[in-house]
Amino acid sequence: MDKLRVLDLFSGIGGFSLGLERTGGFETVAFCEIEEFPRKVLAKWWPDVPCYRDVRELTADRLAADGIAVDVITGGFPCQDVSSAGKRAGVGEGTRSGLYAEVIRLAGDIRPSFIIMENVAGLLSGPTEQPGGWFGAVLGDLAEIGYNAEWEIIPAAAVGAIHLRERVWIVAYPDETGLRGQEAVTEHGCDEEWDVQAYQQTRLAELRSIWANRKAYIPADLGKERAEGREPQSVSGFGAFSWCEDVRRAEDLRGRPDIPPPLFRGSRDGIPHWMDRVGACGNAVVPQIPELIGRAILASMNERMAA
Repeated sequence: MDKLRVLDLFSGIGGFSLGLERTGGFETVAFCEIEEFPRKVLAKWWPDVPCYRDVRELTADRLAADGIAVDVITGGFPCQDVSSAGKRAGVGEGTRSGLYAEVIRLAGDIRPSFIIMENVAGLLSGPTEQPGGWFGAVLGDLAEIGYNAEWEIIPAAAVGAIHLRERVWIVAYPDETGLRGQEAVTEHGCDEEWDVQAYQQTRLAELRSIWANRKAYIPADLGKERAEGREPQSVSGFGAFSWCEDVRRAEDLRGRPDIPPPLFRGSRDGIPHWMDRVGACGNAVVPQIPELIGRAILASMNERMAA
């Protein structure tokens, strides 16, 4: 099976692509990132992969003209307007979190086999007057272009990190009818006009339940158990975040030869100011999670091919 070609939107420092490429079944063919520091990181580690600047200006025609074909679109779209640390302005037009619509636009034109999106778990909770409405908008827009979706809250602790970092991960794929919007509704025998708001309403009860009971999906002592190494989780053949075992304070890391290169101070590798590193790492996805998702996608595809 040929590798799945990935268009990595809102790329940051490449966490999505790093995780997916670790599976051996994905290959990043294009990035799109507007911030300068992450663009330098991408250019260092993926020097031959083009990096477009503004997702709002990227089109399927531009990609086709550049000879880029896409099987998977990924996007960890901005979280500022849905995060509990932000103003909770939502995902409407003009908000930064509303840029998820650019993923939908490109997916509608390109028709990839998979769309993988990520955001803070707060995407499920708002707005206050209609919990689940923001996420319902995302699902409704996916449905409008003919995509079904599945989602799960996966914390960083689930792959061995010593912090919780809850995130909602969405995997979307074309509806089995292969039709869009009103055509899909008609195909299923519904005479009523396609109503995205009605579709959203069917999801609200489930979303409210997921949000209200989200802790039930995550053992209370999961982060502690991962840190103490009692529940090893192997990804890419090694224990995820194994260097964090038995670490209780930063001083515990001093002088250890097995930890990754420094992230929060200057170094000799030409990467600039430490504040850029902090911001980039804080915005990045944990690569082990897209790797797990990628492996699940490949396993599902193999099962379908074998059937």
